Amino acid sequence: MQAHELFRYFRMPELVDIRQYVRTLPTNTLMGFGAFAAITTFWYATRPKALKPPCDLSMQSVEVPGSDGARRSALLDSDEPLVYFYDDVRTLYEGFQRGIQVSNNGPCLGSRKPDQPYEWLSYKQVAEMSECIGSALIHKGFKPSPDQFIGIFAQNRPEWVIIEQGCFTYSMVIVPLYDTLGAEAITYIVNKAELSLIFADKPDKAKLLLEGVENKLTPGLKIIVLMDTFGSDLVERGKKCGVEVISMKAMEDLGRANKRKPKPPAPEDLAVICFTSGTTGNPKGAMITHQNVVCDCSAFVKVTENAVTPSTDDTLISFLPLAHMFERVVECVMLCHGAKIGFFQGDIRLLMDDLKVLQPTIFPVVPRLLNRMFDRIFAQANTTLKRWLLDFASKRKEAELRSGIIRNNSLWDKLIFHKIQSSLGGKVRLMVTGAAPVSATVLTFLRAALGCQFYEGYGQTECTAGCSLSVPGDWTAGHVGAPMPCNFIKLVDVEEMNYLAAKGEGEVCVKGPNVFKGYLKDPAKTAEALDKDGWLHTGDIGKWLPNGTLKIIDRKKHIFKLAQGEYIAPEKIENVYLRSEPVAQVFVHGESLQAFLIAIVVPDIEILCSWARKKGFDGTFEELCRNKDVKKAILDDMVRLGKDSGLKPFEQVKGIALHPELFSVDNGLLTPTMKAKRPELRNYFRSQIDELYATIKV
Repeated sequence: MQAHELFRYFRMPELVDIRQYVRTLPTNTLMGFGAFAAITTFWYATRPKALKPPCDLSMQSVEVPGSDGARRSALLDSDEPLVYFYDDVRTLYEGFQRGIQVSNNGPCLGSRKPDQPYEWLSYKQVAEMSECIGSALIHKGFKPSPDQFIGIFAQNRPEWVIIEQGCFTYSMVIVPLYDTLGAEAITYIVNKAELSLIFADKPDKAKLLLEGVENKLTPGLKIIVLMDTFGSDLVERGKKCGVEVISMKAMEDLGRANKRKPKPPAPEDLAVICFTSGTTGNPKGAMITHQNVVCDCSAFVKVTENAVTPSTDDTLISFLPLAHMFERVVECVMLCHGAKIGFFQGDIRLLMDDLKVLQPTIFPVVPRLLNRMFDRIFAQANTTLKRWLLDFASKRKEAELRSGIIRNNSLWDKLIFHKIQSSLGGKVRLMVTGAAPVSATVLTFLRAALGCQFYEGYGQTECTAGCSLSVPGDWTAGHVGAPMPCNFIKLVDVEEMNYLAAKGEGEVCVKGPNVFKGYLKDPAKTAEALDKDGWLHTGDIGKWLPNGTLKIIDRKKHIFKLAQGEYIAPEKIENVYLRSEPVAQVFVHGESLQAFLIAIVVPDIEILCSWARKKGFDGTFEELCRNKDVKKAILDDMVRLGKDSGLKPFEQVKGIALHPELFSVDNGLLTPTMKAKRPELRNYFRSQIDELYATIKV
């Protein structure tokens, strides 16, 4: 445009009118426009590019020809599942050896005492200690063989990994035990796995194990190795019943004086017998091989390789139980890449302090923790303005999520979310959740608020933790991702629930090198889980979404019929009602001789009083739990949520009883993995159930 044309342009009547209008605006309005323009400019200037997804997000899985509808990951180049990612890592022993090399003998395992910094053992120190422990076991008469089982009864701590690697160095198999199993289940496992030696962390656990021997319940137990210090009285007590009680330090010294050449395992050898705590009956010992674990780890690395491949700069916070496969797989990935693992102090109440000191970059979580984080964040937004700002900021960042952008340096992060991110140490770049369903609302909000890559997976012990995982770039919620590259997934008909594979719905079945070898000495249970073609039947009901991802929609195991013949899946209904603000826990119950459902509800002790006050009710937590009007208000809110979520009329509860005490592992109402023990709940609340059915008229 020439100079004289430009002059004429700015003399145009429309622009003259605009300039005159702007002059009439108040100064604060003009400043507001300026601030908005500055924010918009800053937003565009700092907004990063979206992460490039590893596949077409509209088609994340592919049907395998001739497989009866099974689907595989779109990341695979063929219909063969991934078995390993690194050529030199086919066992967990080889994974740790790789970690030694790539870390250049960097820090490996860290722990801390109260109010102290983390202290670290290097990779070579861990390897040396592991060889000593393994050599000591052989010197004590244990075989360097995959049919030699060694027990570990401890919380997460460096010794756990040292013992594990010591066993793997000599082809032995570990059998984890954990506190919440209870004495009866521990006795069962010690006998089933024929454990003659168990490593324990604290004297109290040694005493529990000795009681079993003294009462002639576990006569095969001969050696207890203790990590913590203990008194001579424990040694004497052990001698009286024929059990040697020895310190881990003494075992290490014994092995150092009698060093043996490593005898590494083969990929097909057993690595761990992972006993799952069922909701009924005795625990089942899932037999997991080195290949099972390595291929599951490899699949995770394959999915995330262009987004968050772990490195020597990464640090994991270890607090989820190492006795379960989810945490074990995560830690194996870390060790293979020469990363650091920092252990929490052993008290979940001190976890936030551990996070601030450790500043982890990788943080595996479970939905229970996510729900607590979500509730606390919104509880602190206790004014209308704070709630509006939190909602507004999260919506802005959720819009970025939909565009595939994950970051923690936006204006909203600096103004609103910085405190939340700092509470986790301020450096988290990867989170992964599994083990139970997580609400789409909670997951989407925390993805936005924490500004890190946040994956959701699905699986179970029998497929070595994971069989599906969300992919980088797909930050939508409400599904559990596509099949992992190590396995196929197919859906099979569940006719009694009207779920048909032809409609893209059915029981989730898994096949691949991550599927376990069966249950220890239990062919009947193995046959229930694994069919003749090697498919693992999970008991979960899934649905294929149009983009090739899997959505878990129901549970086959706990279904029951009402009197009118309608099938009920209580867990699906409970997950809906748990989104009610005052509800902490809920147990939905029905009976074949009754035509409607009832529920036992545990209100949230941190929320109920303030929620009730808004409804016009005052009183202590216990008083509110006894208040019939409060009970009706909670029921109304649950029914409203049920209606909004599409529950059918017969799926809605007609009455509830309020209970002030949380269901827990300690009171026997939850399994160690926080699943409801439905028979126990039914028995525990029998009087309330009977009263509800006697008084409700429909």
